[in-house]
Amino acid sequence: MQLMMYLENDLIEAVPLDDKYIPRPGYLGQFKRNLKLKYQELIRQHTNPPDFLVINSATAQDGGMNKS
Repeated sequence: MQLMMYLENDLIEAVPLDDKYIPRPGYLGQFKRNLKLKYQELIRQHTNPPDFLVINSATAQDGGMNKS
């Protein structure tokens, strides 16, 4: 799985996640905080806050198509 950070329609960065830790409180939050700090200057230049999306990496790589 990956945590993806978007500003407007632009993908800023995708961070790989460990599936087994996602249910843990604060696991995703630590990545969000780090990304916000890393890109704070870029975030200030936009009127809307960043959006975060968690996706399954395997689905993204195969285009979401079932291979049967």
